[in-house]
Amino acid sequence: MSHRLRRRGRVGTAALAVGTLAAALFLQGGPAFAHGNGHGNGHGNGHGQQNEQVRTTGNLYGTKAVYEPFQDARTYEKAPGSYHPVLIEHVSRHGARALSSKKYDDLLWQLWQIADADGGLTELGEQLGADLQEIIAVHDDLGYGILSTLGAQEQAQIAERAVARMRSLFTTAVAHDTPISIVSSGVDRAVDSADSFVDGLEEAYPALAEVITPQTYDKDLLYFHDSDPAYLAYEDSDQLAEVNDELEQVPAIATTARDVVNRLFTPEFVARIDAGEFDLVDHGKGKTHLQTVVDVASDIYELYVIAPGMALDADVDMTPYLTDEDAATFAYLSDAKDFYEKGPAFAGSDVTYEMSHVLVDAFLDSVEAAANGEEAYAAEFRFAHAEEIIPLAALLKLPGSTVSQPAGDLFDYAGNPWRGAQVAPMAANLQWDVYQGPHHRTIVKMLYNEQETAFGGTCRPIHPNSFFYSADELTRCLADVR
Repeated sequence: MSHRLRRRGRVGTAALAVGTLAAALFLQGGPAFAHGNGHGNGHGNGHGQQNEQVRTTGNLYGTKAVYEPFQDARTYEKAPGSYHPVLIEHVSRHGARALSSKKYDDLLWQLWQIADADGGLTELGEQLGADLQEIIAVHDDLGYGILSTLGAQEQAQIAERAVARMRSLFTTAVAHDTPISIVSSGVDRAVDSADSFVDGLEEAYPALAEVITPQTYDKDLLYFHDSDPAYLAYEDSDQLAEVNDELEQVPAIATTARDVVNRLFTPEFVARIDAGEFDLVDHGKGKTHLQTVVDVASDIYELYVIAPGMALDADVDMTPYLTDEDAATFAYLSDAKDFYEKGPAFAGSDVTYEMSHVLVDAFLDSVEAAANGEEAYAAEFRFAHAEEIIPLAALLKLPGSTVSQPAGDLFDYAGNPWRGAQVAPMAANLQWDVYQGPHHRTIVKMLYNEQETAFGGTCRPIHPNSFFYSADELTRCLADVR
């Protein structure tokens, strides 16, 4: 996502202090969780503390954070002894990826070459050139927008843990020749994520190769953000444009950007940027410009967040170019934009997430079929994008996605638990493990990024403090979101 300073409109009071807050909240080495007070629209569900905690791991990287499971599987609540696994319902974001297109790397390289020729680089700025060349070379070799090697590993390892967690389900599937469904959006990195996931399944249990069906594509289910009329209208709305303007004018953004750029270029060269001498255009899609110090620092941040996910493909370390405080400031901007563009957004409106009901419906249809002994698959694995996972989290009011912002009350970390690295890191996933017991009684446990997670709203577990819910209860309590 490109962050451009358009400098119009007034800055809301909530925005004025946010740079300081971001740095305080995101410093690495701090506690694993921070607690906010919350405001706006939200609700409890019997596991209320879960919604108040803000996990800090990876938060400097926003939704580009690399994946790790949020809970040790050894601590999971076990199903009642008389129950056995019958189904997994799953949807995942693609794994870690390369840059989506030739843009940030190319623009910075153009600027770097000018500065190099004119003696406008500092010692740190000279170092940047080699890193830019490495990033560009790797992308020229492998391609833009592809699943990275680490991204493939993320998916394979999630699959391996699913087999370990629900081993008897897969044993039964092989014994009874019950198929396992693999569906993706059809976009390359989602297709490759599905393939890597299948590799993980077959590595963990080779006999599964006989029951895994060929991958199919379903954009209506797994790329719905690109065709929903109400959402497309919202993307072009004045309301969204105005809040983005307000976010881009947070004073800390410009201040931090200047600090970043001053470390890379000489004062004389920075003065040329400030004078408006440069209007560089990317050589990819030709739609992104580099004109200001904020553009430069924003593009550095985009490379900073993508580098960890490409660590097995490119020998690049972008941390010398941003302090933790710098990264925290740009992470806030990235989080806030994602929050309004894809997440809980404005109180009183569900336009950013209502469209994800198709996934809830698909999950519930399969759970209900399993309860009736009619489910056709042992597991259904789906591969999508942040634009699907973030709305789904908001619709289900999963931890971190419970609070919308009243109009005129700008998103900030003090009052809102939404963090991109927690809601939708690379390979973010939602899994419903379905079990059946005596008299076909069917129960479901939800894992969100492999952490046991309570269903929200009025959903009642099978007993207090359990993460298991009856299938009938989910049909009842999720009726308004399907």
